[in-house]
Amino acid sequence: MPLLDKNTLLDQLAERLRQSDRLAHRAELEAREAARSLATESEKKEDGRAVIEYGSLATGQAQRARRVQEELKALTDFQEAGLPRFSRKGPVALGAIIDVSTEDEDGFSERTFFLLPVGAGTELTGPGGDGFLSVITPASPVGRALLGRRAGDTVEITLAGEVREWTVLEVA
Repeated sequence: MPLLDKNTLLDQLAERLRQSDRLAHRAELEAREAARSLATESEKKEDGRAVIEYGSLATGQAQRARRVQEELKALTDFQEAGLPRFSRKGPVALGAIIDVSTEDEDGFSERTFFLLPVGAGTELTGPGGDGFLSVITPASPVGRALLGRRAGDTVEITLAGEVREWTVLEVA
């Protein structure tokens, strides 16, 4: 596993969350404006359903923006608390970067995960664009399966109805 600067990776995740926040706010404003533009007296009767739909869309986008803000705060709090250090043979815990391998019909393959409190499913890029890391959380099936495991442990995880067996190679 190449040496990775976790703070740089956390900054990358924070920027992705901020981008998602900006998109949610923009979508909310656009939906509210669309609802208002349909709100002339004659259109209200004809397009009442569209006004309701745009209003609901705006509310959903506002909720999405609030969730992203909560995730950003949780990420900032986690980073400010100080990132834990891991030994290569230590157990997987929050803040760990975990290399795993699996064998399938194409042979062996490796994946790298970053276990964080938020950001599940986000793909982060390694230094200089070298490789990708998938963010997982303790609430995700992969996060739950890996939590507490050590290098050399094997876990079975069911994803999309398919059972996969992964071996923990290293914890950092």
